[in-house]
Amino acid sequence: MIEIINDQYFHLRNDQVSYLFYVMKNQQLGHLYYGADLGKLTEADLAYVMERNNKSAGTVKFYQDDSFFTLSDRLQEYPVYGSTDFKEGAIEVFKGETPLYLDFHYQDYQVVKEKKRELAFPSSYAEQGEAETLTLRLLDANHQLELQLNYTIFKESSAIVRSQEIRNLGEESVTIQKMLSGVLEIPNANYDFLHLSGAWLKERHLNRQGITQGTVSVGSLKGASGHQHNPFIALQEKEGTFSTGKVYGVNLVYSGNFISQAELDEWDNLRVMSGIHSQHFSWDLKAQACFKTPEAVFVYSSQGLNGMAQSFSRFIEQHIIDRQWLTKPRPIVFNNWEATYFDFNHDSLIELATTGKELGMECFVLDDGWFGQRNTDRGSLGDWYDDRQKFPQGIGAFAEDIHNLGLELGIWFEPEMISPNSQLYQAHPDWVVRHPYERYSVGRGQYVLDFANPAVVEGIYQQMKIIILETKLSYIKWDMNRNITEAYSEYLNSQGISQTEFFHRYITGVYQLYHKILSDFPEVLIEGCAGGGGRYDLGILFYSPQIWPSDDSDAVERLSIQSGTLLAYPLSTFSNHVSASPNHQVQRVTSLEMRHDVALFGPTGYELDLHDLSESEKASIKTQISFYREHRQLLTHGTFCQLMEAGRNEVAWGVRDALGQEAVIGFYRLLAKPNGAAMDYLPIPFVSEEKIYQINGKEKVSGRFLKHVGLKKPYQFNGANHDQAQLIGDFQSFIYHIVAVS
Repeated sequence: MIEIINDQYFHLRNDQVSYLFYVMKNQQLGHLYYGADLGKLTEADLAYVMERNNKSAGTVKFYQDDSFFTLSDRLQEYPVYGSTDFKEGAIEVFKGETPLYLDFHYQDYQVVKEKKRELAFPSSYAEQGEAETLTLRLLDANHQLELQLNYTIFKESSAIVRSQEIRNLGEESVTIQKMLSGVLEIPNANYDFLHLSGAWLKERHLNRQGITQGTVSVGSLKGASGHQHNPFIALQEKEGTFSTGKVYGVNLVYSGNFISQAELDEWDNLRVMSGIHSQHFSWDLKAQACFKTPEAVFVYSSQGLNGMAQSFSRFIEQHIIDRQWLTKPRPIVFNNWEATYFDFNHDSLIELATTGKELGMECFVLDDGWFGQRNTDRGSLGDWYDDRQKFPQGIGAFAEDIHNLGLELGIWFEPEMISPNSQLYQAHPDWVVRHPYERYSVGRGQYVLDFANPAVVEGIYQQMKIIILETKLSYIKWDMNRNITEAYSEYLNSQGISQTEFFHRYITGVYQLYHKILSDFPEVLIEGCAGGGGRYDLGILFYSPQIWPSDDSDAVERLSIQSGTLLAYPLSTFSNHVSASPNHQVQRVTSLEMRHDVALFGPTGYELDLHDLSESEKASIKTQISFYREHRQLLTHGTFCQLMEAGRNEVAWGVRDALGQEAVIGFYRLLAKPNGAAMDYLPIPFVSEEKIYQINGKEKVSGRFLKHVGLKKPYQFNGANHDQAQLIGDFQSFIYHIVAVS
């Protein structure tokens, strides 16, 4: 998959993509191409592509042996600001207050054909023969700095994974002020900038904007990837659709402060970069020490947003998430939160669990309020031992009763947080993230624990380990409800470490807690959560195969959240709950059918008071769960396709199996329209034209008809068609199950 030509050209390729770069005459690395597979390159091919790259539009010359050479309009692999490149660079290093205008010269390379999964820090992985990694070594001899650029290509993916490592070969410390992970140069301005933005309760809506000369960026300085922006961005051809046109996507395997940006210069060269946010970051690189960046994942598709999304999905399930979760069924959960909030005890929970088991649920998740003296959301965080008023016989006895019902048990933790009234705070006030001045912030009545301190991570783990062992726990819901303010670590201060290293050391500490749990309990399913979707990223998915996408469980809002999220993340990562109506977040009234039909796609569960259900509603849930169980693998790991874009009155999506034999399609209409069309169709692009499909066990239709004409949309009630109407009123849905038949 990696071809080196004349020790000058580096061609990474498989049958989906080619990625081509070269050693420029100044011994830095220039970018040539990323896109559809070019096949085996000839000398004539290289001569043709180099003809343009030997000329320059720039006016400031860089290379003293060639008066026509400049970096100002060159496409580069890892650019540095300050010589003749005036765009933002990927790396900045200082000695004291003096910037070092780095000049890394290519030295040599090596190729490795294995990429092991290591829990210490999240990254992509591959088995022997599935991927190859090219590492190039570059040297700035004047400043005694060695830079390694890592490129991994995977056998059956369009993804190229980038990361870097810098080593100080000198005898004096230098300071890294900026070091990004991913750079891609595109010689074309005909792209839109796509990103996922929003806020708490409305995360990851698709946002699209045009690109003009200048810089557009998204990022987070919250200590987490955040509700407002996501590390994923994409560049899509302006004429592109969900199924057509070139798309470049980039995502970061990281959960802390980040920046992702695109800069367009005067020659319509587009520079895309992503990595750790340089604001409030620097790193003291001591003599002989090294620093590694997180990985950036680039994906290319010529088949529109669905093509990009499917490439990301396959890559993440195969090379980011632990593969055990590809075959293990995700349990149908019942979460007690919106049923009870803090008002529960052993017996009342067992009653709920018993009803849930009768309806077909498989895992009871005990949410917030089980520990310390936690009767509101303003206390006891950090005291991870059971509340004996709620569990007089202990949480182990409760767990035994749950298991005797034939259910798995999950428990909620918020391990990164601490309450001022907790015993842990009284014992370790220095474990709190808080600067030493008189004024400081308290968010949500709680502080953040200093996970830059290894003793804090170990102390929390030892508390959690006792509960995991006592309850034979199989599921953890890991929450994080407060962002970091006044980022200051007393531990770092005591060690003489700069506070500008805090944010990166903090998230590394979070990863260490995951590492400890999964090393001792590798089969525990951890569901990520950060006030809902405040940390939905590849770093968390490396440890957690699924994430609670939003605290907003309203079916209508989830249409937009899920549509945006699934551009960048697999269906299997999207945890869904059927909740109460009126919805507890927006008070919207929706039918049980629609709530289920939205939650059907991905790992599913329930979060409402089962005692409030009528017998007909319970019967409906039984039927829904039965259908989900029968098609769970398809609905969790099938190939997802958006058929109608969210944000309109009608939304549609579908999931199909790998062989094109079966698909489930969801159609959603938000508001009823009077006197609508009697006949309207929804084309299905992924069916085989040569096959015949049966729809919901009834009509048989050719794939050719479904592809070019479509499924009949359900009849909307229009005031007169009482006998024919399939959808009546607002907020309605319809599920199609199509199967190829002889």
